[in-house]
Formats: sequence, C-alpha cells, structure tokens
Amino acid sequence: MASPVRIVFLGGLGEIGRNCACIEVEGRILILDCGIMFPEADMPGVDLVLPDFTWLLERRDRIEGCIVTHGHEDHCGGLSFLLRDLEFPIYGSSLSLGLARSRIEEAGLLGRTKLIPVKDNERRKIGPFDVEFIPVTHSVPHGFATAFHTPQGVILHSGDFKIDLTPVDGRATDLARIGAIASEKGIRLLLSDSTNAEEDGHTDSESSVGQVLADLFAAHADKRVIVACFASHIHRIQQIADAAIAGGRTLATLGRSMGKNVALARSMGLLSIPDASLVDIEKISNLDPRRVCVISTGSQGEPMSALALMASGDNKWLTVGEGDLVVLSSHAIPGNETSVGKVIDGLCRLGAEVVHSGLARVHVSGHARREELKTLLSLTRPNSFIPVHGEFRHLSHHARLARQMGVAEGRILLAEDGDVIELTDDSIDFAGEVPAGYLYVDGIVGDVGRGVLRDRKVLAEEGVVIVVLTVDGKSGEVLNGPEIITRGWVYAPEAEGLLEEARVAVLKALAEGAESGSFEYEAMKRRARSALGRFVQERTRRRPMIVPVVMEV
Repeated sequence: MASPVRIVFLGGLGEIGRNCACIEVEGRILILDCGIMFPEADMPGVDLVLPDFTWLLERRDRIEGCIVTHGHEDHCGGLSFLLRDLEFPIYGSSLSLGLARSRIEEAGLLGRTKLIPVKDNERRKIGPFDVEFIPVTHSVPHGFATAFHTPQGVILHSGDFKIDLTPVDGRATDLARIGAIASEKGIRLLLSDSTNAEEDGHTDSESSVGQVLADLFAAHADKRVIVACFASHIHRIQQIADAAIAGGRTLATLGRSMGKNVALARSMGLLSIPDASLVDIEKISNLDPRRVCVISTGSQGEPMSALALMASGDNKWLTVGEGDLVVLSSHAIPGNETSVGKVIDGLCRLGAEVVHSGLARVHVSGHARREELKTLLSLTRPNSFIPVHGEFRHLSHHARLARQMGVAEGRILLAEDGDVIELTDDSIDFAGEVPAGYLYVDGIVGDVGRGVLRDRKVLAEEGVVIVVLTVDGKSGEVLNGPEIITRGWVYAPEAEGLLEEARVAVLKALAEGAESGSFEYEAMKRRARSALGRFVQERTRRRPMIVPVVMEV
C-alpha cells in the first residue's frame, strides 16, 4: 500500500487572492504559492490580507520549501511575511524569483531563504517531492503548471494559465507535455484555475492587444500618451513600447514598481527597449509631448498610485490636461471598480481623453475561459478534480464543467480554505480542517482582528459618543460631569439640547445605582454605557459606539 498524500488549502479557494496550498508527502511539506489578498470595502484601514499561517508554524521543522508558480502578488506577496517566522528555500522561474525578491529584500529577510531558479520542463527532487515545472502562458511571463509525481500518482496544478496560441514571447502552454503525462502515467488529481469558469469561449491572445494600441497611438499622434497597466505585465509593457517606438515616441516609466520591473525584465532579456528610447521621468518636460509615452502604475485606482495622483492634480512629474490620451490597459479587479471610476472621472475633469477596456480592446485576461478549461480537462482526463483559484461561484461553475467533461460525480471535490484532502490507494476525500481565516495587515502583522474591523465599521457608519465623569470612590457621588463628547453622531454645537438630555439620562441611571448601594467601578461604567446607549437609540435610531470613562477619586 502506497503512503497517503495530503493537500492542505490555506487560501485562494472562495476568494481572489491569498493563494496558498501545501502538499504533504511522507510527513514532509511543500508550500505551493504564498500570496496576499487586497482588502475589500468592509476592511477599513487594512493594507492587505494574508493566509492564516498557524498550521505551517506548528510544523516548521517539516517544511521543505515553497514553489512560486508565477510572479503575481496574489501568489508570492505573502513570502515576505511568512519568512519572518520560518526559513525555507523558494523555487520558481528566474523572473518569478526576481519579482518576489524585491519584497523579501525590502523586508530584510533575504538571509532567511535561498532563491533557487528552475527552468521550463525541469524535473527536480525537493526532499521526498518529485516536481515537474511545465510552461504555461499567463499575464506575467514564465509561469508554471506543476506536476507532482507522488506515491498516489500525478497531481497536476495548472497554476494561473490560459491557452494562448500566439503568445508575445512565443512561449506557449506546453499542452504536449501535459498530454504525455496523462497518457503515460495518468493524472490522479487535477487542480485547475477557475477565475474565468463563468466566461464562454476562449480568452483572446495577448498579442491581439498590440494592434489596438498601435491604432490608438496612430490616431492620437498629436497627443502625449499615458498608459497604465500592471507593473508585472511584461508582455503588455513590451507591446506598449513597440507601439510607442513605432510612432517615434520616447518612453518613460512612472511608479516605483514599474521602474523596478522594467529594469529587471530588461536585464533578463525579457523586455526589448533600446536605451535611446527610454528616459527618466524627470526629463520628459524637455521633450515634445507629442513624442512622449509614459508607462504608469495605478491601473486599479490605488489611492496613492501614480495614476490616482495624476487624476487629482497632485503628481509631481505630470500635469494632465487636454493634450493627453490616457489608456487604462487593464480591467478592474472585483472590488476596485469604484476606485477606478473615480480616477477616470478625475482625468476627464482635467480634460484628458481616457480609453479603457469598456471602450476598446486594450486589455485581455490572463486566465482561461470555459473552452480552454474544457480542453485541459479533455487532455488530462483526470481521475479526480478540484477547482482552485476563484470565488466560490467560479469554483462551482468549474465543478459543473468537470462533470460535463466526464469526471465522476464522487471524484469532484468542491473544497474551500481550510480543507484538508487526502489521497489513498482507493479514495480521495476530505480529511479534516485547519485554521484558514484572514490575517489582516495594517502596518505590521497581527495588530488587526475582526473585533477591530467591527469597531472601525461602527465608527465609520455611526460615530462615537463618549461620556466622561468623576465619582467619589467611596460614596459613588458624581463629583464632575457627566460630559458628553461626540464625533460622527451629532454635531455638538447644533445639538446642545440633545446632549443635555443625554447627560440627564446618565445622571438618572447613576443615581438609581447609588440608591441600591452599588458603587463598584465597573458597574458604574456599565450603567453609564447602558443609559447613554438606550437614550441615543431611542432618540435618533442610531447605534454609535458608546465609550464610558469613569474616574474615581
């Protein structure tokens, strides 16, 4: 009997982001991706969200390393946090490691890891793990699908992928190798990207964007062109550069990550931009605006990004106006639509012409649609299937697609964060749960919990009312106050009568407590909070945070 294999999902199933799974073979653990999630609207003040690393921290002596499938933040952005507590090597393509290295270096944690590059179709032993790295196309170059050759057969993880038959760099998803593995050994378990499982048809080739950009540049030869895209989208940057240079324009990058990634990709030979066509952003003021193209960060409307500062007129390098064409070569990540809309509004108010994916095909997805997902299912003919990477509706649609493609009902597992899956000789099934909640980051790790977020939401939506009083510790007599202080409930100068009534209500409650002979400090705080809360709710039908401050003398 072969030893069982376990898969533990710490993130990425039921959300976009926080991608992190662990493969367990012979008691050893290999981490597959370690990503972040950007905060949602109901997470005020949160910078980013991490997986719960508790399960890993409790097994720190069993970790062999981490594989990074590609260089996006939702797959490698969490490494600079996990490495604060653990030490392990990281495997990935040279570009993926280069992108991950930047964050790790900023955190001062390079000494806690070893970055080990792997090549296309390389097969490598990592402890008891036999891992094959298979090329796939995505919206960042040099991504991998990973085939784990385990005692329970081949587990194939697609990574983020699409089937692009005409990729910009000619590096296509290696369907031939995937098909060969399926024919030779069979695929015991397929884990596949579900992001576009609701979308019919095929995802357009990345190379299709190049012609659209070229046409836009030609049609606006009399304007300065500013293009915003993801800093990791090297192929998109290449096509922007090609269109700009063909039109006789000089390029400049704007935004720290854009500058760093362009320099990295050029040094690795992944981005071809002649030195003569690239200038520092501070020099563009000396050039004819009609001969300039700026490639900028901020396509998701991030508040302090280069593009957002342009839209508010606060960018130190660029003042946007009627002579500018701004192209958002991206699509808003779910949850960012409002921020992106505000940036577009701001740019339009300044007189710029704005083109986005709703007006022209200036963006294509990096994820496979239904027909491509069906192709992968048909090619691999997996014995079992788990949809990964997506919100629950995406996972659910992908599971239905697998049933249509002939995967047996009992061998399709709709897993979520925290689930443990075990493969044995004769079965695949759920085998427990592990902690997989959100770890919120606000400045530093671990200082924000759900209670803090709940308080922040109350403060934002209802405000705060503070009651301050000084009492005699022996007699319970109120010596000073109560003073009612409010922020966000009512405007104090215009509500003196209401605040006086609130003061009287608190005094009455304290007097009733004094008659019963109860002068205990905590009891007086509870009475003041209860009386004030009841008064506020009855009079205004609102529920602000009530904070009693009782000082004893």
